[in-house]
Amino acid sequence: MKRIRIIEDYCMGCGLCEVHCLVQHSRSKRIITAYREERNSIIPGIQVERSGYHSFAVQCRHCEDAPCIEACMTGAMYRDPETGAVLCDTDRCVGCWMCIMVCPVGAIARGADGKVVSKCDLCIGEDVPVCVENCPNEALVLEDDDE
Repeated sequence: MKRIRIIEDYCMGCGLCEVHCLVQHSRSKRIITAYREERNSIIPGIQVERSGYHSFAVQCRHCEDAPCIEACMTGAMYRDPETGAVLCDTDRCVGCWMCIMVCPVGAIARGADGKVVSKCDLCIGEDVPVCVENCPNEALVLEDDDE
């Protein structure tokens, strides 16, 4: 199972992880178009928390026991059998927000439409999530628990 580890001491709060996540999950996949025309319809799966000189990225840890999966009444939250990532089937999500309430790291958010949730999906289809690939300080590291 691949997971993203955050090295808080290296995070400088630049927010590039949020930018690249937003672009990756946009329809256009183009930064200018994504920000000008699509920004209000996308919530990045990673959020940078800032407090004074301290900052760190918050995103789904794809927990082994995944309380969000257990709390989901429709089965919208599930573990991908191939990758082990915890994902949300937005067609099944009814917006009860139970997953948000039980997430131990606060990494699940209401989607931009306010009807379904938004969370990190480890950039399905990519070898390396875009937040990891584009972090200038290497504060985000992709690790494989199987190794």
